[in-house]
Amino acid sequence: MKIYVASSWRNPHQPEAVRFLRSIGHAVYDFREPDGEGIPGGFQWEQIPSWQPWPPSAFRACLQHPMAAAGHTRDMEALRDADACVLVLPCNRSAHTEFGFHLGRIECGYREFGSAIVYYPDGIEQQEPELMYRDAKICSGGRELRAALDAVSV
Repeated sequence: MKIYVASSWRNPHQPEAVRFLRSIGHAVYDFREPDGEGIPGGFQWEQIPSWQPWPPSAFRACLQHPMAAAGHTRDMEALRDADACVLVLPCNRSAHTEFGFHLGRIECGYREFGSAIVYYPDGIEQQEPELMYRDAKICSGGRELRAALDAVSV
């Protein structure tokens, strides 16, 4: 199964989740290493000059930067191609946008199958509930994550 892992660059559990999903036989898109060769190459805002918080005009302009455009295209292609999206908590706005995009494609019938999973790794701080997670499977620990993915028919 093709899996898109949505999370945060700051989430120490993201690499562990990617490794686990690959170890059980899935093709996993890793935004940190999008080429899958163990070579860091994922887009980070730090790659854009003066990346700190911007006023609206700079915000719009920086989204058009060639590096931002390339990162967006690469991530969106992987997201559109994914059979499942696993949101690894804790995470940020981008991860939630990606997760919502995938969930919306399932809910609106753009995908005949698929799964949206919220992965709550052991050992993280308690998370505030999110109402939109109601349409997803909530998993804690590798056993629950594997079972949720095994239940997806592709």
